[in-house]
Amino acid sequence: MDGKLAVIGLGSIGSMALWQASRLTDSVTGFEAQSPAHGRSAVGGDTRLFRMIYRGVPDLYPILERSRDLWAELEAETGQDILTRCGGLSIGTADGPYIRSLLETARTNGAAHELLSREEMAQRYPQHNLRPDDCAVYDPNAGVLRTDRAVTAAVAAAEANGATVHTNTPIDGITEAEDGVVITSGEKSWTFENAIVASGGWSQRLMPDYLKAATQTKRVFLTWFVARDAAQFTPEKFPTFNRMYEERSMYGAPAVDGVTVKATLDGRGAPVSNPDAVPRGLSTADIAETTETVAEFIPGLIPNIVRSDAFPELYTKDGNPLVGRFREGGRIYCATGFSGGGFKNATGYGHIAAHEVLGKQTIEGMDFVRPERFMTS
Repeated sequence: MDGKLAVIGLGSIGSMALWQASRLTDSVTGFEAQSPAHGRSAVGGDTRLFRMIYRGVPDLYPILERSRDLWAELEAETGQDILTRCGGLSIGTADGPYIRSLLETARTNGAAHELLSREEMAQRYPQHNLRPDDCAVYDPNAGVLRTDRAVTAAVAAAEANGATVHTNTPIDGITEAEDGVVITSGEKSWTFENAIVASGGWSQRLMPDYLKAATQTKRVFLTWFVARDAAQFTPEKFPTFNRMYEERSMYGAPAVDGVTVKATLDGRGAPVSNPDAVPRGLSTADIAETTETVAEFIPGLIPNIVRSDAFPELYTKDGNPLVGRFREGGRIYCATGFSGGGFKNATGYGHIAAHEVLGKQTIEGMDFVRPERFMTS
C-alpha cells in the first residue's frame, strides 16, 4: 500500500482536496499530468469570480460559506493574496427571470445583498451602459480569485504538511481492488486505500460508463480588453459582474493587473472530443459576438480583444458537479464535472471530498451533486 489517498489531478478542485487531505493525514499523494496551474487546464486565465448569490440552487449556499472561510484560511496559511474582495454585480431586466431568481435565492439563504435601481447603478457604476429597464443585485461579499496563485499555494501548503506530489505523471487507468485502488501511469503503478478523481476535462477516461454517458467535455474561452481609462476599472471602482439580457450574456472582472479587464461571453462552451487538442484561438463568430457585446455593455472598454485563452472543462447533463463515490461503498471518489462554475467553491468542495473519502465526515444536503443521480435502475 502506497498511502491512504491519491488525488488525481491538481487543478481547481484537486489542489484544494490535496491541501485539505494533508491536514487530516500525511499519507496523501497528488498526481498531476503536467504541472499545477499549467496553461492548458481550467485554472488558466488568471482570475475567476467569487460570489455568494447564486440563482436557483439554495443548497449551494452552505458550500459557498465554507468556501469563503477556507479561502481566507488558505491566504493566512500561505501568505498569498488570493481573493480580492471587491463586491459583485448581477445586472438584468428589473422584472425578468434572472433578477427574480437571484433575489428569491438570496432571500431564502439570507445572503447579504442590495437591489440597485437603474438610477443608483448609473450613479455608482457608470462604466455599464444600461437599458431603461435594467437594475442590479449587488453582492458585498463577492470578489475575484487569483487562480494560478490559489492552486500553487494549495499544493505548496499540502507539501508543507507532508503530502507527496508527482508532476508530469498522467494517470492512464484506475482499478478498484478488494483492499485498495490501483492507479497506473505508463509502466508505473501505485496502490492506495482510496482515490479522488479531480481531473476536470480529462476525468471522463477514468469514469464508469454511466458517468461517461452523463458528461461531456467542452471548450470554454476567455477574453480581455484594454480600458480607455484604466483608473475607472480598478477593483475599488469596478466590481465583478454578471449580465444577462435576452440572448446576450457576459461576465467579467476588474483590471487586477492595472491594464486589462476580463469581459467574456457566458454559456458558450462547445463540445470537444479530445481535451488535449482544444483550439486556443477564437473563431470569427466568437470574436464578433464578444466585441459587439462589449461595445454595447461596457463602452469604456476598447472593443478589440487584446488577449484570449481557451481550455477544456467537464460538463454534466444537469449542470451540477459530480462529488461523491462512483458506487456506494466504493473506494473511488470523484470531484469533477463543475460545468464551468467550480472555482469559486473549490476550497469548499475540496474540504468535502477530503473529509468524506477519508471517513472523517459525511456532508448532508448534497443530493444535487452525488454521482448516483445519473444511475438508472
